[in-house]
Formats: sequence, structure tokens, C-alpha cells
Amino acid sequence: MNSIFDIVAVTLFLCGVAAFVFLTDRRPATVSRLLVSGVAVAVANQLGNAGHEYLAGALVVAASAYAVIIVRSHPA
Repeated sequence: MNSIFDIVAVTLFLCGVAAFVFLTDRRPATVSRLLVSGVAVAVANQLGNAGHEYLAGALVVAASAYAVIIVRSHPA
């Protein structure tokens, strides 16, 4: 891990996995919705490593907010 974006991406990925395991109903539809957030974080990581810090930060915030909305709408 070479940059802060790598650390943030891995941390958010692990939080997404934990949220899926502990806080959702574990249905395939929930996985696919959380996958959108994971892909957005991966893209943000690449953007951040390429020097687009503000765009990457905005994408991380949007992906995190989306994941929170998905988890809160699917109670276990």
C-alpha cells in the first residue's frame, strides 16, 4: 500500500464486507447493490493514485453514503 487512497479503499472494502455479513439479510440483491459501492471505491482509488484527489474524495464519500443507505434499508 503506497498511498492514503490504498488504505482508504481497503478499509472501506472491509467495512462493506463486515456490513454485509453482520447487518444485512445476505441476499444476492444486497450483494449486487453493495458491489456498486465497492466498484466506486476501486475507481476512486485509481483516480486518487493518478493525482485526482478531489474527484477521488468525492467518489469515496458518495460510495460510502450509498453503502450506508443500502445497509440501513435492508435490516437483518
